[in-house]
Amino acid sequence: MITDPADTIVAPATAAGGAVCLIRISGPHAIEYSDSIFRGRGPLADAHAPALRYGTIVDADGHTVDDVVISLFRGPHSYTGDDTVEISCHGSQYIVSRIIALLTAAGARMAAAGEFTARAYLAGRMDLSQAEAVADMIAADSQAAHALASTQMRGGYSTALHSLRDKLLRLCSLLELELDFSEEDVAFADRTELRRTMESIGAEIDRLAGSFALGNAIKEGVAVAIVGAPNVGKSTLLNRILGENRAMVSEIAGTTRDTVEERRNIDGVTFRFIDTAGLHDTDDRLERMGIERTEEAISRAHIVVQLAESADGFFDMELAEGQRLVRVLNKTDHHAAATLPDGIIAISALRGDGVERLLEELRAAVDTRALYAGDAVVSSARHRAALEAAGESLRRAMAAMDEGLPTDLLSEDIRQVIHHLGEITGEICTEEILQSIFSRFCIGK
Repeated sequence: MITDPADTIVAPATAAGGAVCLIRISGPHAIEYSDSIFRGRGPLADAHAPALRYGTIVDADGHTVDDVVISLFRGPHSYTGDDTVEISCHGSQYIVSRIIALLTAAGARMAAAGEFTARAYLAGRMDLSQAEAVADMIAADSQAAHALASTQMRGGYSTALHSLRDKLLRLCSLLELELDFSEEDVAFADRTELRRTMESIGAEIDRLAGSFALGNAIKEGVAVAIVGAPNVGKSTLLNRILGENRAMVSEIAGTTRDTVEERRNIDGVTFRFIDTAGLHDTDDRLERMGIERTEEAISRAHIVVQLAESADGFFDMELAEGQRLVRVLNKTDHHAAATLPDGIIAISALRGDGVERLLEELRAAVDTRALYAGDAVVSSARHRAALEAAGESLRRAMAAMDEGLPTDLLSEDIRQVIHHLGEITGEICTEEILQSIFSRFCIGK
């Protein structure tokens, strides 16, 4: 099992080296082990939780290690559901390691990655999708990523999934009731109403699966590939957007032979800007390799910014469904921009003219209204795969109903939908999945 509830575990919950560090200890002996090294106005075992206690940590010889403040929580009213003690000490690496050594000598063991949150999940304090959102909340590097993780962590996503599962369970119960009375040819589930309900559930499953494009872009950063012929100013544009000389710039065509990726936050959304090698015909092996990487960057981009230095410099591009193309005419500092077709933005990457207009266009291409409204948005590839499998099972169930197949086959397909949705929230889960999920957490969470 990923965690043994009989163990008492300890780990720093914040990085050492700052002014203050938090050490978390949780499990059946958390209070006992903490009392063995803490000296305050009284034993923690006698305190009414939740409580704060000021005192000192001492070693076996009675020497003071540090002055600390202890937060005490008794299970089940704690993050993990177990008795939990959090020690706020000075952030010295020596102090932190010394306190942890005293606690492990008392009987605690070092926590594995994500073990505190794994215990919270196993104790029913949160479902699996909420537990995954804890890691996303820690990793959030923008307002949009924070909103995405916050909605999921607080159960908005889980509520939508549990609602779907409840509806499906009711359908199953009616169908299986028919099986119990199969000899009497009784229909407890009206097929017209059943079909309508299944279509409604299918539409919501498809909506959630379809939201992955937005959720993944917000979580990982919206990928923007800057492409065009050699020497049209792609690297100059990247440097202008970043406000620093990140990409090498020269008047020699083909200077950029590999992709360069950097991030910038625009109005609460993180964008990943990818400077690419110029697209052109070449026999040079290194340039060809750079162009292949450009083509790969284009295939992975959410937005493709095609840069040209004249109106006839744009070329047709085949983009996948959902990708957005933004055409930009550069070098207006060298020549006045002629009347341009709608949708083309004129800029001078060198002087900065028009670049803010371009950034506004990029930000407008990412619709975050649903995100900030608290709607459920999928950001996990694991969740998307489960939703797609659920949708496929539901379509099989509707096809079975249309073909007049037996009730037991119809019921089995619906149970498969329930199974796949349960994989997301953790009602259906394997130890391998848990290990994979929680191993990506930091040690103290």
